[in-house]
Amino acid sequence: MLDSFLQALQDTSIATAIREGATLFPWIECVHVLALTVVIGSIAIVDLRLIGLTSRDRGVAQVTAAVLPITWSMFACAAISGGLLFSSNATVYGHNRYFQIKMALLLVAGVNMSVYHLFMSSDVQTWRTPAVTPLRARICGTVSLCLWIAIVASGRWIGFTLNAPT
Repeated sequence: MLDSFLQALQDTSIATAIREGATLFPWIECVHVLALTVVIGSIAIVDLRLIGLTSRDRGVAQVTAAVLPITWSMFACAAISGGLLFSSNATVYGHNRYFQIKMALLLVAGVNMSVYHLFMSSDVQTWRTPAVTPLRARICGTVSLCLWIAIVASGRWIGFTLNAPT
């Protein structure tokens, strides 16, 4: 069932154009990498503030409010461009171990972010500008940074292992 879906996705006209065109894949990949750079950089700004390593003169809520709109818009751009890249060779990417690891890590990062927003962000106003945030916020920030580093690392390994036996 999964293989049929992957094959159907790969057989779409847009996936074929990306795969067979001379310049479409590299241009989409550039957009994907640039969008990811902004996503990870903006997430790092919030995470480093949660950990208490930067912007200690600004409240977490202030930093988050300034950064999250950028993060979400670039995440959408990265997701769309990543989906297009995936579609171009879905049957191979879908079975690539590092792609699967990247997707699993993205899911865990989403859970980590959800835990923070559901259980901790309501208290963020009480933190105001203290140099040290509560331990649970520092843990969330540290976990998030580690996850995004692992996401980038596994993403880079995808290209190096596409033709390798699994």
